[in-house]
Amino acid sequence: MKYVTARRSGLVSCHSCGRVEARIRSVTPQHCSRCGAHLHSRNPDSLMRTWALLIAAALLYIPANLLPVMHTSSLLGSEDDTIMSGVVYFWTSGDWPLAVIVFIASIMVPMLKLSVLVLLTVTAQRRSRWRPQQRTTLYRMVERIGRWSMLDVFVVTLTVALVRFKSLAVITAGPGAIAFGSVVILTMLASMQFDPRLIWDPVEGSTPKPQDLHHD
Repeated sequence: MKYVTARRSGLVSCHSCGRVEARIRSVTPQHCSRCGAHLHSRNPDSLMRTWALLIAAALLYIPANLLPVMHTSSLLGSEDDTIMSGVVYFWTSGDWPLAVIVFIASIMVPMLKLSVLVLLTVTAQRRSRWRPQQRTTLYRMVERIGRWSMLDVFVVTLTVALVRFKSLAVITAGPGAIAFGSVVILTMLASMQFDPRLIWDPVEGSTPKPQDLHHD
């Protein structure tokens, strides 16, 4: 048994509508017969754009956790809260379920998405043959999480707003919230720019290892 890819079979898929057509090498550029978009065997400059977005997201991840995401002004004074200060407050006040939710949604999930995308990009750039099936599964997981990524922002704004919110107050978003929202958007764009077909190019036509086979 060998891996058989669309590229090896002379097929190309449209990035806009998903239609699969036969590759006509004499026609350059080839257009989709359904929507008219340019057909590419692989997304042009996929790794370069993915790296640019990941580096920007990683740089913004630092101020997103260090800068205040909320500024609260009340009769009792004013206070700035970061994501971690909200987690610590909920944990010490006995609201550990909220602390766990904020920690997972606002710290662990973005960090895991960045780590997985970096792993996928590095292995694709090095044309690694290491566990292509598992790496494809990781990419699908990141894509599915990406659909709910904006929930991270809502969790931060809603839960941190509850910190010491026992009297009338005016709450404004801090610079950390902007940085955090930017991290979420950039990681979503990075996963969209990464072409998962690059995972399979080095193993095209090779015999798969038993651990790389997918059993339904």
